[in-house]
Amino acid sequence: MGRIEKNSSREELMKIITESSFAMYDLILFLDTHPCDAEALSLYKEYKKINKMAVEEYTEIFGPLSSYDVKTDNKWTWIESPWPWERSCE
Repeated sequence: MGRIEKNSSREELMKIITESSFAMYDLILFLDTHPCDAEALSLYKEYKKINKMAVEEYTEIFGPLSSYDVKTDNKWTWIESPWPWERSCE
């Protein structure tokens, strides 16, 4: 999985988000049946941290990926940037 650089492109950040999300969901399924597996739990925490950092970086540069990522300091900003499906593939 790629490292998160301050100048990462949209595609690089989306790749990190997608890969870490997949790894987290896969580990969740495993942990549901192996809840005491320390290695799996450690990996889950690592991928969760990577995912959080990538989503925060993506949101800061390109806008929120979901309504959960909206900054709500003074007003609802979800509608101020293009919807995730309206963004160009560049």
